Amino acid sequence: MAHEPRTRVADGPVADPRRWAILGFLGVAQFMLIIDVTVVAIALPHMGADLGLDREATTWVVSAYTLAFGGLMLLGGRIADLLGSRNVVIAGLAVFTVASLVSGVADSSTALLGGRVAQGVGAALLSPAALSAVVQLFDGEERNKALGIWSGLGGAGAAVGVLLGGVLTAGPGWPWVFYVNVPIGVVVTVVLLRVLPVAPGAGATGMRRGSLDVIGAGLVTAATGTAIYALIGAGDRGWTDRTTLLLLLGAVLLYVLFGLRQRTAAVPLMDLALLARRPVAAGTFLVVSATSLMVAAFFLGTFYLQHHADLGALLTGVLFLPIALATMAGATVAGQQLAAVGGRLLTALGFGIAALGFTVAAVGLGTTAVVVGLTIGAVGLGVLFVVAAATALGQVAPHESGIASGIVSTFHEFGASLGAAVVSSVAAASIAGSGTDGFVDGFTLGAAVAVAAGLVAMFLVPGRPAQAATVADGGEW
Repeated sequence: MAHEPRTRVADGPVADPRRWAILGFLGVAQFMLIIDVTVVAIALPHMGADLGLDREATTWVVSAYTLAFGGLMLLGGRIADLLGSRNVVIAGLAVFTVASLVSGVADSSTALLGGRVAQGVGAALLSPAALSAVVQLFDGEERNKALGIWSGLGGAGAAVGVLLGGVLTAGPGWPWVFYVNVPIGVVVTVVLLRVLPVAPGAGATGMRRGSLDVIGAGLVTAATGTAIYALIGAGDRGWTDRTTLLLLLGAVLLYVLFGLRQRTAAVPLMDLALLARRPVAAGTFLVVSATSLMVAAFFLGTFYLQHHADLGALLTGVLFLPIALATMAGATVAGQQLAAVGGRLLTALGFGIAALGFTVAAVGLGTTAVVVGLTIGAVGLGVLFVVAAATALGQVAPHESGIASGIVSTFHEFGASLGAAVVSSVAAASIAGSGTDGFVDGFTLGAAVAVAAGLVAMFLVPGRPAQAATVADGGEW
């Protein structure tokens, strides 16, 4: 294919004239990864019924994807540095597309969970490599615009995912929440093979293979996986059961080993010194808390509306649409007000609104109360997502922005795994179809977590607007 002449951005490097079109196709690929949590959430009850999945297996349909995605994302970024973003984008997209097909044709829990893990691996390769490609394609003010579009995919993905999940599950069936990725993935792969420019990887300049910290990635994924397994099983074994406690202890030990590995690795996956900075630690705490609450809301809501209220997948998807849109609204308002009022006040409001929403759902526990309550709570969670990103990334030096973004994204996925695991255990009886007490307990726990996290965040989140602080003082407590 003949390459078009390259143009120059004012006062910047030579730019590819196809960069906006390329951004569009990379955005479609990233969009598939984002909606893959919410689109699947709506289909969970139907998957469980058709494949005979118990509560633990159903929970792992969500957690297996987010765990592999989050646990391997930093490694995926390192691989992109080594091999070049184009190669890893194509590889990740191919793995994700094939894994989607495997998940769709699955006729057992083993096959489905295997497909979901493979989807997570593909996502962990694709997401950081695609973002790296975007950064390489754009410069200056254009880069800011491109990254703004990229960031906006999150809220839009949640909204589209819930509606698409309902339409597909109620129509051709739940396998189509996976099948829909296949033609899109094939088309995007073919197009990107033709238009995505080759960027040299660090391997071309002598980067050592030893700098790829596979051991570190394995340790952090195993640690989180062990913790999630313990939390999911606690719903049946009990929270003080010996097996539960031993598994949690094992997870702690694996995290300790991961920390030691990061201190000794030539090129560590995660800069633990960066996590020790107050803004980064605060932003990470916010993103874990908000994501856990959001996934818990989707998990409880979809099972309540479909299993207990017997509304069906399509109507459930429609009812979840205002919840997703409320998240976007909260994020928009927070983005506009952050500079004026600062992160601490918005954090208090965000957790307070989230707690109110979960309380409404728990106290009213009816179709209207659940939808209204989760919609209210989603406004607060949207606020928290913006504050989390601005707090964690607003005060790091430019050369640290990549690893800081990777840390926030990794903990976002871990938060999703944690939320699904905990709420599944707390509401185990109701999810299995025995009464509504479990739903009340789950929503009540969400309110309690929002209150407790809000109190902790008051000590973590800096009181000044992000713009008022400098990189120099950003690391002080």
